[in-house]
Amino acid sequence: MCADTPDTTVDYKSTLNLPRTDFPMRAGLPKREPEWLARWAEIGVYDTLRGKEGRTPFTLHDGPPYANGHLHIGHALNKVLKDMVVRSQQMMGRDARYIPGWDCHGLPIEWKIEEQYRAKGLNKDDVPVNDFRAECRKFAAGWVDIQREEFKRLGVTGNWADPYLTMNFHAEAVIAAEFQKFLMNGTLYQGSKPVMWSPVEKTALAEAEVEYHDKESHTVWVKFAVLDPVAGDGSALDNRDLVGASVVIWTTTPWTMPSNKGIVYGKDIAYGLYEVTGVPEQSWMTVGDRYLLADGLAATAFQKARLEDTMWTRVRDIDPSVITQVAHPLAGTEGSNGEWDQPRDFRAAPFVTDDEGTGFVHCAPSHGMEEFELYRDLGMLEQVITYNVTEDGTFRADLPFFGGKAIFRDKPKNKSWEGDANTAVIDKLVEVGGLFARGKIKHSYPHSWRSKAPVIFRNTPQWFAAIDRPVGDGLDTYGKTIRERALTSIDELVTWTPQRGRNRLHAMIAQRPDWVLSRQRAWGVPLVCFTKKGALPTDPDFLLRDEGVNARVRDAFEAEGADAWYVDGAKERFLGNDYNADDWDQVFDILDVWFDSGSTHAFVLRDRADGSEDGLADLYLEGTDQHRGWFHSSMLQSCGTQGRAPYRGVLTHGFTLDEKGMKMSKSVGNTVAPETVIKEYGADILRLWVAQSDYTNDLRIGPEILKGTADSYRRLRNTMRFMLGSLADVTEGDRVARADMPELEQWVLHRMAELDTTVRKGYAAYDFQGVFRAIFDFATLDLSAFYFDIRKDALYCDGDTPRRRAARTVLELLFDRLTTWLAPILCFTMEEVWLERHPGPVSSVHLQDFPETPDEWLDPALASKWSTVRRVRRVVTGALEVKRTEKVIGASLEAAPVVHVTAEEAATLKTLSFDDLCITSGIEITTDPAPAEAFRIEDIADVGVVFERADGDKCQRCWKILPDVGTHSHPGVCARCDAALGK
Repeated sequence: MCADTPDTTVDYKSTLNLPRTDFPMRAGLPKREPEWLARWAEIGVYDTLRGKEGRTPFTLHDGPPYANGHLHIGHALNKVLKDMVVRSQQMMGRDARYIPGWDCHGLPIEWKIEEQYRAKGLNKDDVPVNDFRAECRKFAAGWVDIQREEFKRLGVTGNWADPYLTMNFHAEAVIAAEFQKFLMNGTLYQGSKPVMWSPVEKTALAEAEVEYHDKESHTVWVKFAVLDPVAGDGSALDNRDLVGASVVIWTTTPWTMPSNKGIVYGKDIAYGLYEVTGVPEQSWMTVGDRYLLADGLAATAFQKARLEDTMWTRVRDIDPSVITQVAHPLAGTEGSNGEWDQPRDFRAAPFVTDDEGTGFVHCAPSHGMEEFELYRDLGMLEQVITYNVTEDGTFRADLPFFGGKAIFRDKPKNKSWEGDANTAVIDKLVEVGGLFARGKIKHSYPHSWRSKAPVIFRNTPQWFAAIDRPVGDGLDTYGKTIRERALTSIDELVTWTPQRGRNRLHAMIAQRPDWVLSRQRAWGVPLVCFTKKGALPTDPDFLLRDEGVNARVRDAFEAEGADAWYVDGAKERFLGNDYNADDWDQVFDILDVWFDSGSTHAFVLRDRADGSEDGLADLYLEGTDQHRGWFHSSMLQSCGTQGRAPYRGVLTHGFTLDEKGMKMSKSVGNTVAPETVIKEYGADILRLWVAQSDYTNDLRIGPEILKGTADSYRRLRNTMRFMLGSLADVTEGDRVARADMPELEQWVLHRMAELDTTVRKGYAAYDFQGVFRAIFDFATLDLSAFYFDIRKDALYCDGDTPRRRAARTVLELLFDRLTTWLAPILCFTMEEVWLERHPGPVSSVHLQDFPETPDEWLDPALASKWSTVRRVRRVVTGALEVKRTEKVIGASLEAAPVVHVTAEEAATLKTLSFDDLCITSGIEITTDPAPAEAFRIEDIADVGVVFERADGDKCQRCWKILPDVGTHSHPGVCARCDAALGK
């Protein structure tokens, strides 16, 4: 155009119906989210929802986190999953209740207070017990307040104003009452057996309080001399070559040797007598020594003793049953005071294998459950039980050679937990010639879950709940014993998500021993019972079973808390005038903290007005480790007091790992703190990460994964922003009935109806990944990349046409569904989106239900037709993208392609404005065979597209290239735009 030629182009931009919204593309979630939290608190969203009448209750019972530290990413995963359950159930029409709670008793808190005391030079035992307990209570309360705010920051809804705490007086009273039920129904007993014991923490531990880590241990091969072998016919001469021979055992716990009471062998294992024929320098053996070993392990044993294959020979087969006794290697040792002089038992046992070691197992029944059970069944416990190891893991002071030696000790900084007991035992065995070989082994070893210190098996008097003893309460619908009730509940009462959770808990409960209820600590609920002085645990009157006494205890705890048990004169107060206090001992052990949390169903589900009407939770939701923890203890506890499980459903999630699939560790530096993610991205991104992940397996998280999550979020936010902009001035008069809509809009309604079913089924099954994937694909593929892409032209350029009104009607219906469907996941963002359209002082998306979707929206025949349309369109858009890449065209509106299809496809496409659907200015549908140069897609071989340019001029308003442009009253526009502009 020449410089002096007048410009006749008109700027029609202001005449377009462009999107209008103040909704920002940049979310600013870290700053904005606290504003919505404050708003929800101000308008009382959770309490308002409780006022909706006529709803079926849904109760997710919160597994209590421990009140002793800032949240980690596992906490965030757990609480977000719970929140998505609660919000989705509420929006599907339930009265979804969530009462957050905390575990406040137990060793970790007590340990923290002890650390504070030690730093001040104080001894816990010198402080009045209730003063110490008050310090523990204060510590727990402080962390409850901190964690509550951290959980709320994640957007978690619930009754935060009135959570449950296991240290509340009512809770302590109920926990005591639940224990009393075990006392009264006959399942409580005191027994002495090996239990897992933490020498560092000086208390028994339950299996749920133990985790396994690799540990390097001493390992020894020890000689036990054969005593008086006999033959089957009674002739000692038949086995005279066994005189002076030694049975060799192998153990990874040398410290148990002073407590040895016997050796056992396997009936089905082949054994031999072996003789040393040569020795290396500095050997513990001499030529002519004879040893009994399992044939499959002999070579390895001699190798450990540094004997080459030429230095030993097999003499003959041996039947171990010809041996009845062996000598302890320390027998007759000077200074032993006869401690080990008595011959050791020798017999067969079913648990002996020849997988490793020597084929012989040394038995210290005070420190091994299998050995304990063997001698218990033989009626020999009184002869074999020892009390050599004290509560702090040291040998009793008067034990010869080893008194005061420690198995494990408080770990000095950057050093080992290992004490001096193992080396002391090994050195003594070397001194007396009792060692065959020694070494070290790295193996999986039990450690305290809380202190991380190694544990031991130690025989101590403890209180147990018998899980195979008939429960005398008459609640036998699911079985007569706790184990029977639990196993039946697992299969008949509970739904498992994922299903494999059933198998895990079933196997654990089927195989578990009796429940160890007692702990030797101070901070918790005591075992509120009394024992008869002088009576044995097996005597009928050993335990005081009196409802009057029990009631006095409960009443005191309700008013004063469990501290009442420790007040001077408590025994006399509770026994009252019915009993002479001098005849009874008051038990001061405290309950296993898992009993506390296992009892929460009683004071939350049963006792609270916002609990459960039948005392059953609809769902327990925790990590997979809780199959041995809270799921497990709750099941046992409830089966002991209610005759069944306390839950109808159990959902388990995996652990959180870093991006490489490695376990998170502060020392490695690969942890991801929730606080860090929230500060950078906002809580909604963390919530979206949870929704996008398969929580049934372990979940990975890290910077790159979070970037991908944020990208998905931006795409969704863009979808919502487009809808908001297009609905800026919609009115009631814009709405169109389905029957009056174009097919494209009817197809979108069909897809919404399909998705409504998918969303509801997914949320009901707690399939958040499936729900989000379905919504995300719909929003990005069906809407942004297809429907919105097509309808932008009508929305922007049409006048007040039926087509535009139909599109805006559909957008409004989409808006209401997408915002509510996504609200359980993106609770902050959907609130922001909702308020853009529905502002008001008490407006909130979280007060809405999922909109009901009419059945008539479903139209399978229409869906089938539009599947064909989209299939052909894919080829057209593919062909145009090639031309765009080649710079032949700049936009698809410059094209008017020829589309070669089958006759059936042509009949379908000719009923539609296929050029509008392909966003071209024109299109030709033909059934002629496609030429060789036509564009094709491999999996759609029957469609071919030949590129042609559009004829005409470009409309200055809608940018279509049409022949009629410039022939209307408004310059430079097409007929459609001329009509939209009016006169």
